[in-house]
Amino acid sequence: MLVTPIHANNFTRIFDVLAYQEAKYPNKKSLNISESGFWKSFSIQDIIQQVDLLSCWFIRNGYTPGQKVLIVPVSGSPAWMIIDFACQQTGLITVPVHSNSSKSDLELIIGETEPALCIAADQITYDNLFSAVQETKSAAKVYHLDPTRKEFFEQMKEKVAHKSDLEKLKNLKARIHPDDLVTILYTSGSSGIPKGVLLSHHNIVFNIKSVLMLLPLEPHYRVLSFLPFSHILERMACYAYIAFGVSLYFNSSRESFAHDFKTVRPHACTSVPLILEKMYDFMQEQLMLKNFFKRKTIHWALEVGKQYEYGQTRLIYQVKLAVARMLVLSEWRKKLGGKIKFIIVGAASLRPEIARLFSASGIQIIEGYGMTETAPLIAMNRIEPGLNKLGTVGLVIPGIEVKIDSATENGEGEILVKGPNLSQGYLKRPELNAEVFTKEGWFKTGDVGTFAHGRFLKITDRKKDIFKTSAGKYIAPQPLQNHFTKSPFIQRCLIIGFQKPFVTALLVPHFEIVKAWCEQEGIHWTSPQFMVYNIKVRARIQEEIDRLNTSLPNLERIKDFVLCHQDWTLESGELTATLKPVRLKIMDHYKSEIEKMYE
Repeated sequence: MLVTPIHANNFTRIFDVLAYQEAKYPNKKSLNISESGFWKSFSIQDIIQQVDLLSCWFIRNGYTPGQKVLIVPVSGSPAWMIIDFACQQTGLITVPVHSNSSKSDLELIIGETEPALCIAADQITYDNLFSAVQETKSAAKVYHLDPTRKEFFEQMKEKVAHKSDLEKLKNLKARIHPDDLVTILYTSGSSGIPKGVLLSHHNIVFNIKSVLMLLPLEPHYRVLSFLPFSHILERMACYAYIAFGVSLYFNSSRESFAHDFKTVRPHACTSVPLILEKMYDFMQEQLMLKNFFKRKTIHWALEVGKQYEYGQTRLIYQVKLAVARMLVLSEWRKKLGGKIKFIIVGAASLRPEIARLFSASGIQIIEGYGMTETAPLIAMNRIEPGLNKLGTVGLVIPGIEVKIDSATENGEGEILVKGPNLSQGYLKRPELNAEVFTKEGWFKTGDVGTFAHGRFLKITDRKKDIFKTSAGKYIAPQPLQNHFTKSPFIQRCLIIGFQKPFVTALLVPHFEIVKAWCEQEGIHWTSPQFMVYNIKVRARIQEEIDRLNTSLPNLERIKDFVLCHQDWTLESGELTATLKPVRLKIMDHYKSEIEKMYE
């Protein structure tokens, strides 16, 4: 079936956004990457030429539509987007895999997808991937994008594509339909075995077009990308940025994060809650390090920020806010380059007080909600007054249906979704497809939520995480975890109590703040490994728990806790690629400590 060529005002397949930008906003700095401390820019014409060149290489080397290309990126880059678009326009199906995936997960994914080609980000990810390919006896060729060797792109010696190859490419592109499968994205596996989500061009294009209608990005804007390219939110966002015609800059490492914000001075970015929490934690650290007057000033400004509401018109608050911004809150915006207007936040729940603080500083927080299975958007707050409610994930995207299944008397129930963005299902998982997709076409998200203020969707927890104590009381851990991390001394919290007589918690202290407090109190500091057992430190954390317990009903109060001496990490498998805690893995790591709390 032939597809109508792209027009300047429309696109139906993801790779069409390249021609869309070239026709409407021919950007000379379309994609940008830092090399040796300097930004190297690629025009949209450069990108199209490189995409076509790689596409022709795929054709010449016998890769055919429907074959799988497994990629293991660490972060985004022009190279990954070139590979992605070249696969799309030749009908190859990309299988992005998180760089921290275990060898067993890699072997499972390779076995299920049977890739013809594998491309890793660097030597480390290449070694893991190559080992998994050998273990599964896969015939896939394996390359990597190590900048010191340029192994993969060195395969393409020609600087210009041959005419005959371009003709074949033109015919291939014309036969790719919007409903064709474009990618298989594996879920993080936080609740079990990774599952391959099947997404078509149309699924993702629907959400790209939704974002084009909802966000006020302009062609002269700059955006910074720093989330993993294997994550559906960032991948869809990068496609949308191209359609907007903005200049997209890729952060290449954690070490250059602050430098990149200062040099790019972006107008917007996408983020996960943990990044914003780290910035908030930094401000809390300053409270402990400054003199009495400065501590009082910062504390006052933070309290003013935490009262922020969109549309707040009370004159006395506006005066307080102006002073708080001038003295303290404006520093956040400066550290992010000084130009940033909004941050789109997804992938996990953001603590409302942090959203208020950022918004109070002049950076509008646009919290949204989605899943890999919905490519990914389901709901999103808006920029316009009255259409953004802090503490919610916003209004449902136009064209998508959402309903609350088996709602309780307070309106809470499982969120069900239906719409053109909905996945075709899971690869080779017929029993799971039957379980989560209803006959009427609804997808069971597994998230529990309600509609606040009549129309704003609010997520309250994961259905699988809600547990019943041995006393028969149901506990939703997510709101409790957010509640206890309000303490500046507590960086992370995992609520425990399934089939137990009372609620306990695993806590990761904010060690910088604990250390500063110890210095003020004359307590000798050694290292986190030993300080978690220090009687005075534990007593200080207990004070915080007691303070926060007072506003909770007795059944939800933490009765005991374990202090973890190190943060949960991607490398240990305790966090997913989107930086959400993997409950079962963390509990397994602290199994003996948990048992002692219930002895």
